[in-house]
Amino acid sequence: MVSYSFVSFGFGSGFLALVVFFILQWLQIPAGSLVDWLVGIASFWWLLAVVTIPWNIYFEAEETKAEAVISRQKKIPVDAQQLAYVAKVARFGLLLAIALHVFSALGLYGLAAWGISPVGYVTGGAMLLLTVLRPAVRAYQFIARRLMSIRKQIQYPREDVVELRHRVVTLETGMKNLQTTTERNTQTHQEEWHSLRRDLAKMRAALEQLEATNEAAHRQLAREATTAIAQLSEDSQVLNHVREIIHFWKQA
Repeated sequence: MVSYSFVSFGFGSGFLALVVFFILQWLQIPAGSLVDWLVGIASFWWLLAVVTIPWNIYFEAEETKAEAVISRQKKIPVDAQQLAYVAKVARFGLLLAIALHVFSALGLYGLAAWGISPVGYVTGGAMLLLTVLRPAVRAYQFIARRLMSIRKQIQYPREDVVELRHRVVTLETGMKNLQTTTERNTQTHQEEWHSLRRDLAKMRAALEQLEATNEAAHRQLAREATTAIAQLSEDSQVLNHVREIIHFWKQA
């Protein structure tokens, strides 16, 4: 894949080259024609694309094939159709890279041979040189990655990784089930708590009503007792008057 850094580097380098050319022209320092600089900048952009895109495709496909071979050795299933597609991509990337290098070198040499710009000789030679240098550098990176991958496999075998992944999936499933059960229990407890609060409110209202009724009954009893006491007092006075009258009649 062509990253944004690759594109920005290409355009930034081209813009910087044009700035340098105009500064040299302003200082009246011989620096060749504008056509030579434009051809050089365009050749540089094309060179970046040729040495990056097809070779990256080829070596990424080769790394994928190597990983597939290791997976098969470890009895890990690999889709045969996908592996065949990766092999086709690898062959296509290699042929495309070599063809672009050769035809680009011929095209740049033609620009120089036809007198358009002598820069074509330099860029054409660089293109042919990079036909060997670029895959050599990428092959070194590929070997370094393979060695690192082998070391990681020695430290962490794929069987252990697969087993660990299976355990992680099992733990995640258990955690989800536990979370679901907890949420259900929480909802049930909340419903029970709300029901208990409603019952408590009803009992409190009934208690308040009972207290009010009890207080009213006590007041009624107090009034009745007061009335009875008053009645007894009146009856006692009447009896006293009767007793005095009887006593008077006895004396008379």
